[in-house]
Amino acid sequence: MKAIVTGGAGFIGSHMVDLLVANNYEVLVIDNLANGRLENIAHHKERVKFIQADIGDYEVSLDSHFEDVDYVFHYAALADIVPSINNPLKYHRANVDGTVRVLEAAKKSKNLKKFVYAASSSCYGIPEIYPTPESSPIKPEYPYAHTKTVGEQYVMHWGQVYDMPVVSMRFFNVYGVRHRTSGTYGAVFGVFLAQLLNNKPLTIVGDGNQTRDFTYVTDIVEACYMASQSDIRQEIFNVGSDNTYSVNHLVDLLGGKRQYIPKRPGEPDSTYADISKIKSVLGWTPKVSFEDGVKIMLENIEQWREAPVWDESSIEEATKDWFECLGEKK
Repeated sequence: MKAIVTGGAGFIGSHMVDLLVANNYEVLVIDNLANGRLENIAHHKERVKFIQADIGDYEVSLDSHFEDVDYVFHYAALADIVPSINNPLKYHRANVDGTVRVLEAAKKSKNLKKFVYAASSSCYGIPEIYPTPESSPIKPEYPYAHTKTVGEQYVMHWGQVYDMPVVSMRFFNVYGVRHRTSGTYGAVFGVFLAQLLNNKPLTIVGDGNQTRDFTYVTDIVEACYMASQSDIRQEIFNVGSDNTYSVNHLVDLLGGKRQYIPKRPGEPDSTYADISKIKSVLGWTPKVSFEDGVKIMLENIEQWREAPVWDESSIEEATKDWFECLGEKK
């Protein structure tokens, strides 16, 4: 079986490559290396073909790579909130145009058994219901969330119109080894681990009582794999840990000094996936406990040795547009 993983040199995508190789798939990775790193898949260099290409570039033809593909796992995307506010067109090109181009290329394969889309729980914005089911209102708060939502709409629409076997997986707060360690201010684990390595206080947003559905990356890709192997099509699934954990609890597990900084607008007090659908339909359940996941992160903390070390003033500067655009409107 041939599988294509877009963004396969990135954080989640490279773990998907691991799982596919372990199951004897022929794997092609398409990645522009904007966020991905070749070292994430270097241990598969004899078994994985790599093509450096930007899926959002209309001058680059993708069709030939998809001619006889059996499975497509579409992870290529731009993430993070702040840069999406500052450069929404760049995000639209990568997350919307890029998705449509991959759909169009995959549509031409006569062998296509499943197209798996990596969606985001940020589509729910500030949810009205906890745990949050797939039927909850879609209310993205910032351009990253909006572009991922529009990408999902294209995937489901292509499934409907062209009878493509598509599924969309809405990920909740993914963490794990190989997470991106450079670039803009973003995911809490990367921020905290770099601060911990440099004996700096951990900058806790608000009072730290906000909770997140932290889901370990190997659980995420296993859910995607199970969806790909099923007969289910044209369905959307939440993928979460089946629990929610406070940032203060995360800091308790990590250790280190604490510093509280202002709460940010447009962020929910909790993210918590209702995963009853994926449990019932696919028989998937998460395996990695939060405590074990944090332990794995601490065991691999040296991966964040070169990561930016954020402090209150640099975070304030980095999130200035965030507060300006998402704060209380007059």
